[in-house]
Amino acid sequence: MTDTLVTYENRDGAAYLTLDSPHNRNAISSRLLADLTAGLARAAADEDVRAVVLTHTGGTFCAGADLKEATTPQEADPEFRSMQMVTIMRAIISCPKPVIARIDGHVRAGGFGLMGACDAVFASKRATFALTEARLGLAPAIVSLVVLPHLQSRVAADMLLTGRTYSPEEAARVGLITAAVDDVDAAVAPHLDILQRCSPQGLRETKQLLWHDVLDDFDVRAAELAAQSARLFGSDEAIEGLTAFLTKRQPNWAK
Repeated sequence: MTDTLVTYENRDGAAYLTLDSPHNRNAISSRLLADLTAGLARAAADEDVRAVVLTHTGGTFCAGADLKEATTPQEADPEFRSMQMVTIMRAIISCPKPVIARIDGHVRAGGFGLMGACDAVFASKRATFALTEARLGLAPAIVSLVVLPHLQSRVAADMLLTGRTYSPEEAARVGLITAAVDDVDAAVAPHLDILQRCSPQGLRETKQLLWHDVLDDFDVRAAELAAQSARLFGSDEAIEGLTAFLTKRQPNWAK
């Protein structure tokens, strides 16, 4: 692991932001979010960059919130963590350059928030996708802001209520990701090549059109969803669900 949890590299006009905290499956912490925010700002300001690629080291793209490495009472507060998630999702959406997720591993919980805020998502055949919050006594409140707009209602109900694992092929079929591919780098490269031919102004203004309604929803619902998330994390059922998960047993409501 490097000194930063998100490395930055300009590769032929594309800024590669790599989540580089494999020891905790690239879990979302204040430090990782600060590094990712800085990387997005750097890419936005770089005139040589036409697009951003968000990727990762290790076998997991992002496993969600880092509950073990909270070092202050504020970081341990669920509502504070939820609003941090809102901030980084908004930063990805508001980046004036297209952001492409390059995924070669598992996506869970808050990882859906990072992925869902991207403009395109290419995933290898070893990727898996699961929103398991309902199994833990929780709900995917904040990430729903950027997940639900990609899904039809029946698909969303299945994904969010059952918590079952989706293969990359199924994720592509229902619109969660752009494509499931054998070689993720070979898929990303031509997409970046196409973006290199586009006007920076055209890309920026088109992104605003694409995400306008989602950002309006952020303004209306973010605080409400953060409060819901905090309430659920403090509930008896969530404590039981998280304890059962960490100790690898069934929660007391499972039949």
